[in-house]
Amino acid sequence: MVDEGFEVERTIATHPSTIFRLLCDPRGHVAIDSSGMLMDATGDLVSAVDDSFIVHMDREALNDRPMGPYSVTVTVVVFVPDREIAWTVAGETRPSVGHVYGYRLQPVEGGTHVTSYYDWSAIPLAVKETGIFPVLSEARLRATLGVLARTVARAGAQ
Repeated sequence: MVDEGFEVERTIATHPSTIFRLLCDPRGHVAIDSSGMLMDATGDLVSAVDDSFIVHMDREALNDRPMGPYSVTVTVVVFVPDREIAWTVAGETRPSVGHVYGYRLQPVEGGTHVTSYYDWSAIPLAVKETGIFPVLSEARLRATLGVLARTVARAGAQ
């Protein structure tokens, strides 16, 4: 994906199930967010396509759009245990425009090869023309993998 998405990769020294468990937990998303926008999350662990939870956001961290605190609904669109999870995001008053975030996990010697992806290719042309996508940069996506590695390492040390 070049113009309408990013993929970043990193090998993390833990089993895919450890990472997948964290990604199924709404609070896990807040714990690994490198953007600073995710403030809190409510809802149960996800376990299937169409499961959802609420993430409480504050765009102030990006300093790009004065939105104040708001919440979004995260809905799972891909769920393959210990291999892949992806979701779309809908606003409080509007449906998802079709952008997808996700992770693919591949066991490798010494851990898991993690691919994080962000795809906005399916959003309507009128939304694309607003210039608000991508919301996150490739660097922020990559930084989240670093936070993910640190988070699972700390959890394993406890």
